[in-house]
Amino acid sequence: MAKYKCKVCGYIHEGNKAPDVCPICAAPASDFEEVKDEAAAKKGMNRDSNVYTVVYASVMVVLVAVVLAFTSQSLRSFQQKNEENDKRQQILRSINVAVSANEAEAKYNELIKEAFLVNENGQKVDGDAFAADVVKAATEHEYPVFVANVDGQTKYIMALHGAGLWGPLWGYISVDSDKNTVYGADFSHQGETPGLGAEIAKPAFSSEFKGKKLFMDGTFKSVAVVKPGKSVEGQDYVDGISGGTITSKGVDAMLFNSLSGYVKFLTSQN
Repeated sequence: MAKYKCKVCGYIHEGNKAPDVCPICAAPASDFEEVKDEAAAKKGMNRDSNVYTVVYASVMVVLVAVVLAFTSQSLRSFQQKNEENDKRQQILRSINVAVSANEAEAKYNELIKEAFLVNENGQKVDGDAFAADVVKAATEHEYPVFVANVDGQTKYIMALHGAGLWGPLWGYISVDSDKNTVYGADFSHQGETPGLGAEIAKPAFSSEFKGKKLFMDGTFKSVAVVKPGKSVEGQDYVDGISGGTITSKGVDAMLFNSLSGYVKFLTSQN
C-alpha cells in the first residue's frame, strides 16, 4: 500500500492513491506527493508548517531561558565579590587609602580591625556591619561603624546615605580618635550630572573635609556644604560644587541626617 504526504500540513495518507481532499487542512489531491522513502514518511512534521514553527520557537525559548538562568547563577558569585570589593574600596578611601579592586580585600583586612553596629544610644548591637543595608539599618536606628588602625592611630568610619538631584547618594566619613576631627571622606552617587553634581565623587571635593570638626563647643553641628564663596557661622564648612547646587545640598543634608544617628556613639568614651 502506498503512502502519500500532504505538502501543506504533513499529513500521511495510506492507500492506492492520494485522497481527494486532505482531512486535516482540506488541501486538494494535487498537493499530495507519494512517499518513496520509508524514513521520510516517519519524519512526521512538515518543517514548512505553522505547527513546526511554533514548536521550534517554543523549544528555543525554553533552551535560551535555561542557558541565561544558568549563566546568571554562575556569575552571581563573581558579581557579589565585585560589589563587596567596591564597598571595601569606598571604606578605605574614607581613610585616604586608594587601592585597586584586586588589592581591596587584603588591605581592608589589614587596616580594619573591628566592625560593628551601634544603636541611637551609641551601644553596640548584634549584626554584620559590612553586610548591613545602610538605609534599612537606619530605619531600625542601627548604624555601621568600622574601626581602622592607620599608622598606629585609631580612626572611626561611619556610613552615610541620602539623595541627590537624580538618585541616591552614599558614602563614608572617618574621624580621628577624638571622634570629632574628620580624617577623610568618600562620596558616591547614582546618576548625578557628569561635570556638575557627579564631582562629589572626586578627591578634589572629598579632600576638603579633612580637619573639619563635627562638634562645636560640645554640640553636634556636622560639616556644612555651602555655595562657593559663601560661609556659615557656628560650624565648619566646605565649598559645594559649582553648578551642582541640588547635589551639594543633598550632601549637606546627608551628612547631618546620617551622622545624627551616631552622636551618642561619638560622644561616648568607649
